[in-house]
Amino acid sequence: MITERPLWQRWMWFLIGVAMGALGIAVVTKSALGTTPISALPLVFSYRFAPTFGVFTFVMNMAFILVQAAIYRKEWRAFQWLQILINFLFSAFIDLWMVALTRLEPEHLAWRCVLLALGCVILGLGISIQVAPGILTVPGEGIVKAVGWRTKIRFGTVKIVFDTTLVVLAGVSSLVFFGHLAGIGVGTVVSMFAVGLVVNWCNGHIGWLKTLGA
Repeated sequence: MITERPLWQRWMWFLIGVAMGALGIAVVTKSALGTTPISALPLVFSYRFAPTFGVFTFVMNMAFILVQAAIYRKEWRAFQWLQILINFLFSAFIDLWMVALTRLEPEHLAWRCVLLALGCVILGLGISIQVAPGILTVPGEGIVKAVGWRTKIRFGTVKIVFDTTLVVLAGVSSLVFFGHLAGIGVGTVVSMFAVGLVVNWCNGHIGWLKTLGA
């Protein structure tokens, strides 16, 4: 019999998942093969303008939160405004990890591929830990759920369109700013699929994840 976890423990694990997710994004980015789809747009803007990768991530996620509120209208719950706090922590973690990994500059393709794979594993595990406690929806997932709820389109389908749109916008912005693609590459495509596979594997094979929301 599984004993119900105290709320503080569920929040603790949720925040650990948020920190791990940010670390995974930073590691994928440092592979220099292309960042994750949801991070592509803020990364490109951080290359062009003064604010950091984390700051632009915060701004983008704030837009996602406001769009969610507009979509749900009367169905929007005040508790979901806590996404703003999570957004702040997540964005701060991204900048923290990017600074911590400053000296990580792999030159050889093999090491870049290792970093890409490691980042996808860390990000996938982080997402699984975020979701398991059933605490809160992070902005990037929340907007996908909101659009799916409004349009009655399956979550997976909306997620694919959503990620693809962000990558396209990042690509166009990169071409306008620099005349070539920056921050987007084969790693972006790989992470788009690999992270989901890692999440599915974690949810199916790591039994203790199921106890985090109990």
